[in-house]
Amino acid sequence: MNQIWNHILVPVLILLLFGCAGNSSTSPDAGAGPGPFTDFPATPILDGTAPASSPTLFPAGGGGGGPCLVEPEPGALFPSNWLRPRFRYLPASGENLFELRVHAAREVNDLVVYTSNPSWTMPQSMWRALASHILDEAITITIRGGVFDGQKLTAGPTVGAAGDIKIAPADASGSIVYWTTSSGSALKGFSVGDESVHPLLTPAAVQTGCIGCHTSTPDGMFAAMSASDNPGDGAPARIELRSVDGLNTRPSFLSTVAATLLARTQQEAPQFSAAHWASGDRVALSMLEQNGKTEIAWTNLEATDATQGVGWGLLARTGDNGSAASASFAHDGTRIAYVSGPAVNSGVNVYGGGADLHMIPYAARMGGASTPIQGASDPAWSEFYPSFSPDDRLLVFDRVPAAETSYNNANDELFFVRSTGGDPVRAAANDPPACSGRASPGVTNSWAKWSPTVSPTSSKTYYWIIFSSTRDEQKNPQLYMTGIEVPTGELTAANIITHGAVYLWNQPAAEDNHTPAWDLLQIPLM
Repeated sequence: MNQIWNHILVPVLILLLFGCAGNSSTSPDAGAGPGPFTDFPATPILDGTAPASSPTLFPAGGGGGGPCLVEPEPGALFPSNWLRPRFRYLPASGENLFELRVHAAREVNDLVVYTSNPSWTMPQSMWRALASHILDEAITITIRGGVFDGQKLTAGPTVGAAGDIKIAPADASGSIVYWTTSSGSALKGFSVGDESVHPLLTPAAVQTGCIGCHTSTPDGMFAAMSASDNPGDGAPARIELRSVDGLNTRPSFLSTVAATLLARTQQEAPQFSAAHWASGDRVALSMLEQNGKTEIAWTNLEATDATQGVGWGLLARTGDNGSAASASFAHDGTRIAYVSGPAVNSGVNVYGGGADLHMIPYAARMGGASTPIQGASDPAWSEFYPSFSPDDRLLVFDRVPAAETSYNNANDELFFVRSTGGDPVRAAANDPPACSGRASPGVTNSWAKWSPTVSPTSSKTYYWIIFSSTRDEQKNPQLYMTGIEVPTGELTAANIITHGAVYLWNQPAAEDNHTPAWDLLQIPLM
């Protein structure tokens, strides 16, 4: 990749994805002072070709059936340092003039915007002020629309569905790296709050034909990925590790023996744990096909001996005779959640259904007894793509009806469960706004990954999730974020509070964006 990097954004690597994550201090639950605040102007904002007479064209009230608010989705929860919100709405019945109203109880004024455009983005300075004041309380969004002929409204105003969003008294950390399959495969990424994305790695940079499933090494310095010389479908694949600083280098600690072991084909989906990321114990997990069956392999990245059991090995899954897929390494390094299924392809996909989530111990590279995870091993469903939360208390996973494939399935939905097992909790973020005409199952909610740290306050803990979905009108996969909150105390299904989805408007809307990873990769700024 021939890029001139102006500088490198170095995150504060206090807590890493794949590490035992959690903040050393607790944030308060409310904003600075009681208010009221004047973050919103006293007079309406005119945008696009909205006329100065717009306020008089929109008297109070109006009939229903107005514009559909699709961004932000009602029920969404924002980290306080997130990308400034974009308000986007689908016109109904030829509307071409809109009134956006944003209300918060501790704001002196409502934010009122009149615009001829189907979207409006809040200025950065306004968002920063709002996100420092109005925390953990309802912010109500209302959209009205009308048909404007240049002098008057010939139809409307009509009122769209109103909805509330919230801003958490907590930040999100790290960077998001995702796989795009538009114009060939590539990895792109951005840090939290960035308004554009940056190209990171291409097949040419890795000297291969296709790159796909990826994650970060625990130090945030390298992307590890499945790589194939076949640009058509990405198989058979091997494992590559490369820096994302524009130099595309392999780690200096990666031995020649380890590089050879990782270069074996039919090997996919690398995973790491910070608990096993120190000199002499740098370990990668991967899905390795052996004699027609996919196993969970470990590789010592500093190995000097390629003998099985010394430089690499297979983790025992005692009691499970199926193939394994999508291993997820706990951040504390003690456990591995994975998919058990009858037929696995590419290390992550289970065709023909029958997938369940299982857990095994790491046990110093030995593995052990395989135990189905209660709430994620229901015979009525096929469950897959597990991922540990930063504190290892929760798993997020996908599920579809029992007999269906895990690959690119429109019926994919996201669920949460305690990592020790329990009742599954369906994510509210599965559901697009009802007025959009899109519904789940049917919008391929897939491949959820956690942010690298949890965000505790005095009364609850916030978690953040990135995932892909085809809910947009173009029906191409795009990235969405959602938050969940858990009150302080015992973790039960009843106190896992889920929220709606937030679209990441900084991504190219026409591209197919999949399999995101949220970690602390050091994203370069151009």
